Amino acid sequence: MVRNTIYLDTSVLNFFFEDMELEKANSTRELFREIRNGKFNAYISELVLREIGRTQGLKRERLLSLIKTYKMPWLEVTPECMELTEKYMERKIFPTKYRDDGFHIAIATVHQIDVVVSWNLRHMVKLRTRREVKAINIAVGYKEIEICTPMEVIESD
Repeated sequence: MVRNTIYLDTSVLNFFFEDMELEKANSTRELFREIRNGKFNAYISELVLREIGRTQGLKRERLLSLIKTYKMPWLEVTPECMELTEKYMERKIFPTKYRDDGFHIAIATVHQIDVVVSWNLRHMVKLRTRREVKAINIAVGYKEIEICTPMEVIESD
């Protein structure tokens, strides 16, 4: 069995603990069950760790514990990641204020991850972003990358 490599942005980790939007929370927890069962190799990045570092108290502890429990390795931010992010920004895929959304995708792309998993429907998981990222990635020599919600990933089999 070929396992997909997946990159989890911070929104996915947050929804593991969500108790208001149950559909998203349940999909997220199911994704983590599939990770635990070996269906996916899950990664995060230095950027995710930085974003978690901006949280406090119990929330920070829970997020860091989740990463440790599921033994998710983190991907390094390289100059190539920064260059690819700039290409996305030049194409105006992401508003300047949300540069990190593009940065997540660039990190996953450079590290040859198969799928970026996110609950960010506003800037990441949407048709225009998928099309623009695909065009840029191909133009500069990277492979295509999927951008999906946890729900789409767990329903793909």
